[in-house]
Amino acid sequence: MGSSAKTRYVLSVVLFGTIGLCLRFIKLPSEIVVMCRGLIGSAFILVFRLLSGAKPDVKAIRKNLKWLLLSGACLGFNWIFLFAAYLNTTVAAASLVNYTAPIMLVAAAPILYKERLDGKKLLCVFASLLGVVLISGLFSGESVRLGGIFYAFLAALGFAALVVFNKKLDGITPYDRAITQLFVSAIVVLPYVLWRNLGAEISLDPVSVGLTVMLAILQTGVAYILYFGSITEIPVTTFAVLGYLEPAINVLASSLVLNEPMGFSGWLGAALIIGAAVASEII
Repeated sequence: MGSSAKTRYVLSVVLFGTIGLCLRFIKLPSEIVVMCRGLIGSAFILVFRLLSGAKPDVKAIRKNLKWLLLSGACLGFNWIFLFAAYLNTTVAAASLVNYTAPIMLVAAAPILYKERLDGKKLLCVFASLLGVVLISGLFSGESVRLGGIFYAFLAALGFAALVVFNKKLDGITPYDRAITQLFVSAIVVLPYVLWRNLGAEISLDPVSVGLTVMLAILQTGVAYILYFGSITEIPVTTFAVLGYLEPAINVLASSLVLNEPMGFSGWLGAALIIGAAVASEII
């Protein structure tokens, strides 16, 4: 495993992990941020590929168009609900609940892939669900809003569906997949943007605009390029485990930078969710 590939992958995960923190300082409707992220991000990766001398494989895109459209739509839904969750509960809670998606896939494996769900996998599912309950503050009286937890749960469903549809893709490069899915996510979100904001006054303050552009270029375009440029050189187990740096960074940012309280039950829930997700990948 090349150390440079590992470094690129960790950098991409760190960039993804700072999205929730960045969003807290953007005073724009979350759906507009999602649409801009899809449009600008896809354009940035496309320009990068063209400057690198690589052109999109139109034939491969057409061959996989159905699954690209479905997965792109799921990506858009994931972002809409996740960004809404970031604004309606703590960044840590939203991120951690979103990362129950791998556990959802484990639970659905007997139906989707006819795989047997053994006792260890069931334990991971139970631990993850318990972690969500603890993170929500439902029984602890902590100030975590349940509406945000529900949005994050819907985001996780969208993320899980995205993974399922991505498994259907065949003979397409990761970059062509990312460009198409990001663009489709923006198009899917567009009607919702128009419905929510048509005729409304939107304040385009320089800070919000600048952070939105940065989110689209740095934490989407650059992050995806680093991500896809490294994953083929990293062992699957290392890839899966290091990926959980993202919710860990979100938790730290939520606690240290935004001063959002976690409490004992919150930290215990975080440990259960991340532990269950990592365990589900390696057992």
